[in-house]
Amino acid sequence: MSEAGYLTIGKVVKRLQDRYPDLSVSKVRYLEDEGLLAPARTPGGYRLYSQHDVRRLETILYLQKNRFLPLSVIKERLEQHQSETLPAGAPRSTDELDEFRTLEATDDAQTREKIHPIDTMPETLGVSVGFVQQLAEVGAIDLSRSPHGRDLVDGHDFPLIRICDELRHYGIGPKNLRQYVQAARRESGLFDQALVPYAHKGSTVSAPTDETREQFNLAFTHMLKLTNQVRDFLIRKQIRQEYKEMEPSEDGPTTA
Repeated sequence: MSEAGYLTIGKVVKRLQDRYPDLSVSKVRYLEDEGLLAPARTPGGYRLYSQHDVRRLETILYLQKNRFLPLSVIKERLEQHQSETLPAGAPRSTDELDEFRTLEATDDAQTREKIHPIDTMPETLGVSVGFVQQLAEVGAIDLSRSPHGRDLVDGHDFPLIRICDELRHYGIGPKNLRQYVQAARRESGLFDQALVPYAHKGSTVSAPTDETREQFNLAFTHMLKLTNQVRDFLIRKQIRQEYKEMEPSEDGPTTA
């Protein structure tokens, strides 16, 4: 076999580590042991990865990190759909992958309804146990404790963990998120007051109806949208004042 066009395991890790900082040689070997990867071997036993292998690895990492799928489910889906061609950062819009995403959404819903041992987070979400513990320390997520003393992660927190992991690429770590946790607690008090009429707190209504639930959730969703827009506008305003020279030219890009 010619080794031209093949990568060693170290070069594969180096290529993908910018997008997946937790990726390591040992993790790639673990994925092989689990039957998700099958690289070629030199006569001396060294692993060699083709471009097809690298694309498949990217798919596995993407689905694990951004779609919250366990490795067992990823393996099953890859074998079923042969979906090894995700580009870096996002899936392609093909009929096959549209169907694949629909199946993922079902798995995600099932996953979020469960609690998960914290030591499974590297496999489940592609983040370290320490990172999840740091998020809990600043109040971004709440850990529960099993009867055997194991820390447990609520599946409903998976989207937030993923978002916080993405923020690390910009140098924003768990400690920086403490101010967002504090702000959210303050804002929730404001929301609580504004939503009282929709929840009929303290009224003579015995139980909420489908109509009152719908009105409550519509009001809550609209308030979230509006307050997010206010927050975005204020942050953009501050950043524009600090970086006026970075404003895009109204005439568009200039050419030499």
